[in-house]
Amino acid sequence: MATLPITKRGADKLKAELHQLKAFERPTVIMAIAEARAQGDLSENAEYDAAKDKQGFVEGRIQEIEGKLSAAQIIDPAELHAEGRVVFGATVSLEDEDTGDKVTYQIVGEDEADIKLGLVNINSPIARALIGKEEGDVAEVQAPGGLRRWEVISVSYR
Repeated sequence: MATLPITKRGADKLKAELHQLKAFERPTVIMAIAEARAQGDLSENAEYDAAKDKQGFVEGRIQEIEGKLSAAQIIDPAELHAEGRVVFGATVSLEDEDTGDKVTYQIVGEDEADIKLGLVNINSPIARALIGKEEGDVAEVQAPGGLRRWEVISVSYR
């Protein structure tokens, strides 16, 4: 299995979700199944069916998270020494050459990505265009609205 890059913050978030699922969600579902079984006939028991469905979801999510964590290459951006280059985990300030709009993005793993928070997936077109660039370089990104040019204003590792 190939390794998946993830920031330390992203790995901690997945570990917290895994703990929540194992320590709280799983026991709650098991109790709900036991209570539904105690009601008798399982063939027409909606509570039992709902509890079994939830159990399937919880167990599936546990397996998914454990798989991701086992394949994860955890990267702490604060410990990077990329000499000003844009790499996974870097926080990049950009300026659109056409509009002058300024944005700041951190390049993260796919599970962490949230564009509203400025977290872009390593596999996104903008992240792929930025990888390897340095301050002053221009990245061209093919966006749905056409080609956009972004100048790298600063690169930090935090």
